[in-house]
Amino acid sequence: MSATFSSLRYPNYRLWFGAALVANVGTWMQRVAQDWLVLTDLTDDSGVALGITTALQFLPLLLLGPWAGLLADRLPRRRLLMVTQGAMGVLALGLGVLVLSGHAQLWQVYAFALGLGVVTAFDNPVRQTFVAELVPPERLANAVGLNSASFNAARLVGPGVAGLLIAAVGSGWVFVINGVTFAATIAAVALMKAEATWAREPAPRGKGQIREGLRYVRGRSDIMVIMVVMAVVSTFGLNFQLTSAMMARVEFERGAGEFGLLGSVLAVGSLTGALLAARRDRPRVRLVIGAAFAFAVATAVMALMPTFPAFVVACIPVGLASLTMMTAANSTLQTSTDPAMRGRVMSLYMMVFLGATPVGSPVVGWIGETFGPRWSILVGSVATLLVALGATVWAVRSWRLRVRYRLLSRPHLEVVYLDAPAAVESRHARAA
Repeated sequence: MSATFSSLRYPNYRLWFGAALVANVGTWMQRVAQDWLVLTDLTDDSGVALGITTALQFLPLLLLGPWAGLLADRLPRRRLLMVTQGAMGVLALGLGVLVLSGHAQLWQVYAFALGLGVVTAFDNPVRQTFVAELVPPERLANAVGLNSASFNAARLVGPGVAGLLIAAVGSGWVFVINGVTFAATIAAVALMKAEATWAREPAPRGKGQIREGLRYVRGRSDIMVIMVVMAVVSTFGLNFQLTSAMMARVEFERGAGEFGLLGSVLAVGSLTGALLAARRDRPRVRLVIGAAFAFAVATAVMALMPTFPAFVVACIPVGLASLTMMTAANSTLQTSTDPAMRGRVMSLYMMVFLGATPVGSPVVGWIGETFGPRWSILVGSVATLLVALGATVWAVRSWRLRVRYRLLSRPHLEVVYLDAPAAVESRHARAA
């Protein structure tokens, strides 16, 4: 088996990979259907309403993230995962029934988005860290990369299928289908063999454990750099479901099929980035920052594309840069964090990464509605460029780095710590 797919030799991970692929297809279908329902059926192309829906879905991550991470460290992750996945399936089915009955209103979609956000807040840290129990530590970076590949393979298929289903039978059936797909995840987790896991000892109960997680993150400057960069990019740049809907509907005057196509083409680049990430044994902070620079350039080019076909093609490098950045951040955090703290660290990361969306989505939606959809993409490009520049300057000065780039010889990029103490150098060498 090639290095790219080495984690698939472990039976429990194979179960997880297949089930996650099915569930992720359904999730992407629901995202497209929800956005299209709000934009076309319940409002008159309102970017603000679309931004509010997205914000409500991610707001609970800001409020509940630390407690969710603590539960992921304390409780058996298999049981917790089955509960959260089941709850997400029930919510999808409920929204589907409401839409099919013809009684759906905008405030009800807001309520379901908020409910889904609450469950997702508890699902994210346990789902992110559960993979560490399915493969040995030396395969964790590969498993995280393959998880991203699964997610983006689903994004390749899900939006296109959703667009066709919306046009054929309406949004309600898309929600129902998504609700059914969560059964695949629950069944896979139930079938896993406990003796073939790398389970960790649950964190004992005690006072101040959330503060302990915060202190751990504050004491790791490499983690702080990743979180700051990803928070800014997520706030202003990673609003594809909003900006793509507005570009398809308003700028290019296209329908649901073309909107779904944008998500699928974006996933072509993302899937490529995920498979490349699966081959890396040592993801690093510098890859996160470098990918952020590439993302800033790619989104600026995409925003300026004059025609719909050109915009579609420009989605590919955007997908590649964004997925490289996200996977590098996730893998670096998981592989360099103390296993006993991993749930809390990942919950804080998901809190700033996904929880930033409630702040950014309404703003980006307002910019698109007021100044045009292209500006909703350009603001993310500029913000990403500024934070990547800031992170680079700070890292060079604070970590006393010497950076050399050689075009004609390997390694092309060389980063050397000039005077870091041995302990600090060892810690940052894994990440930088």
